[in-house]
Amino acid sequence: MSTASSAPISLRIEGEMTIYRAQELKQLLLEPLQQPRTTIEVNLSGVTDLDTAGLQLLLLAKRTALQQEGQLRLVGHSSAVLGVFDLLNLAAHFGDDLVISQHSDAMRN
Repeated sequence: MSTASSAPISLRIEGEMTIYRAQELKQLLLEPLQQPRTTIEVNLSGVTDLDTAGLQLLLLAKRTALQQEGQLRLVGHSSAVLGVFDLLNLAAHFGDDLVISQHSDAMRN
């Protein structure tokens, strides 16, 4: 099996990841994944709101990356993203369990 390329493509999402921006964000996330074995790193630190449409886009991007033998890495999770991932227990699906653990600990203190 081939490994993903060593130089990831970096994307940064700012503002809402909601139904209102779904088409724009879908193109942004999926276009780089058209090439096999591509790694994209998506910085979510600027995401202010994440609804089910935004979450579905992240799930679609993850599935597309795997189908293309590539990788999707999520970094810089905003509190809006962390809240949804924690609520729906999705950290393990995206490989972000450490991020959620730290967020949960901070919320308890």
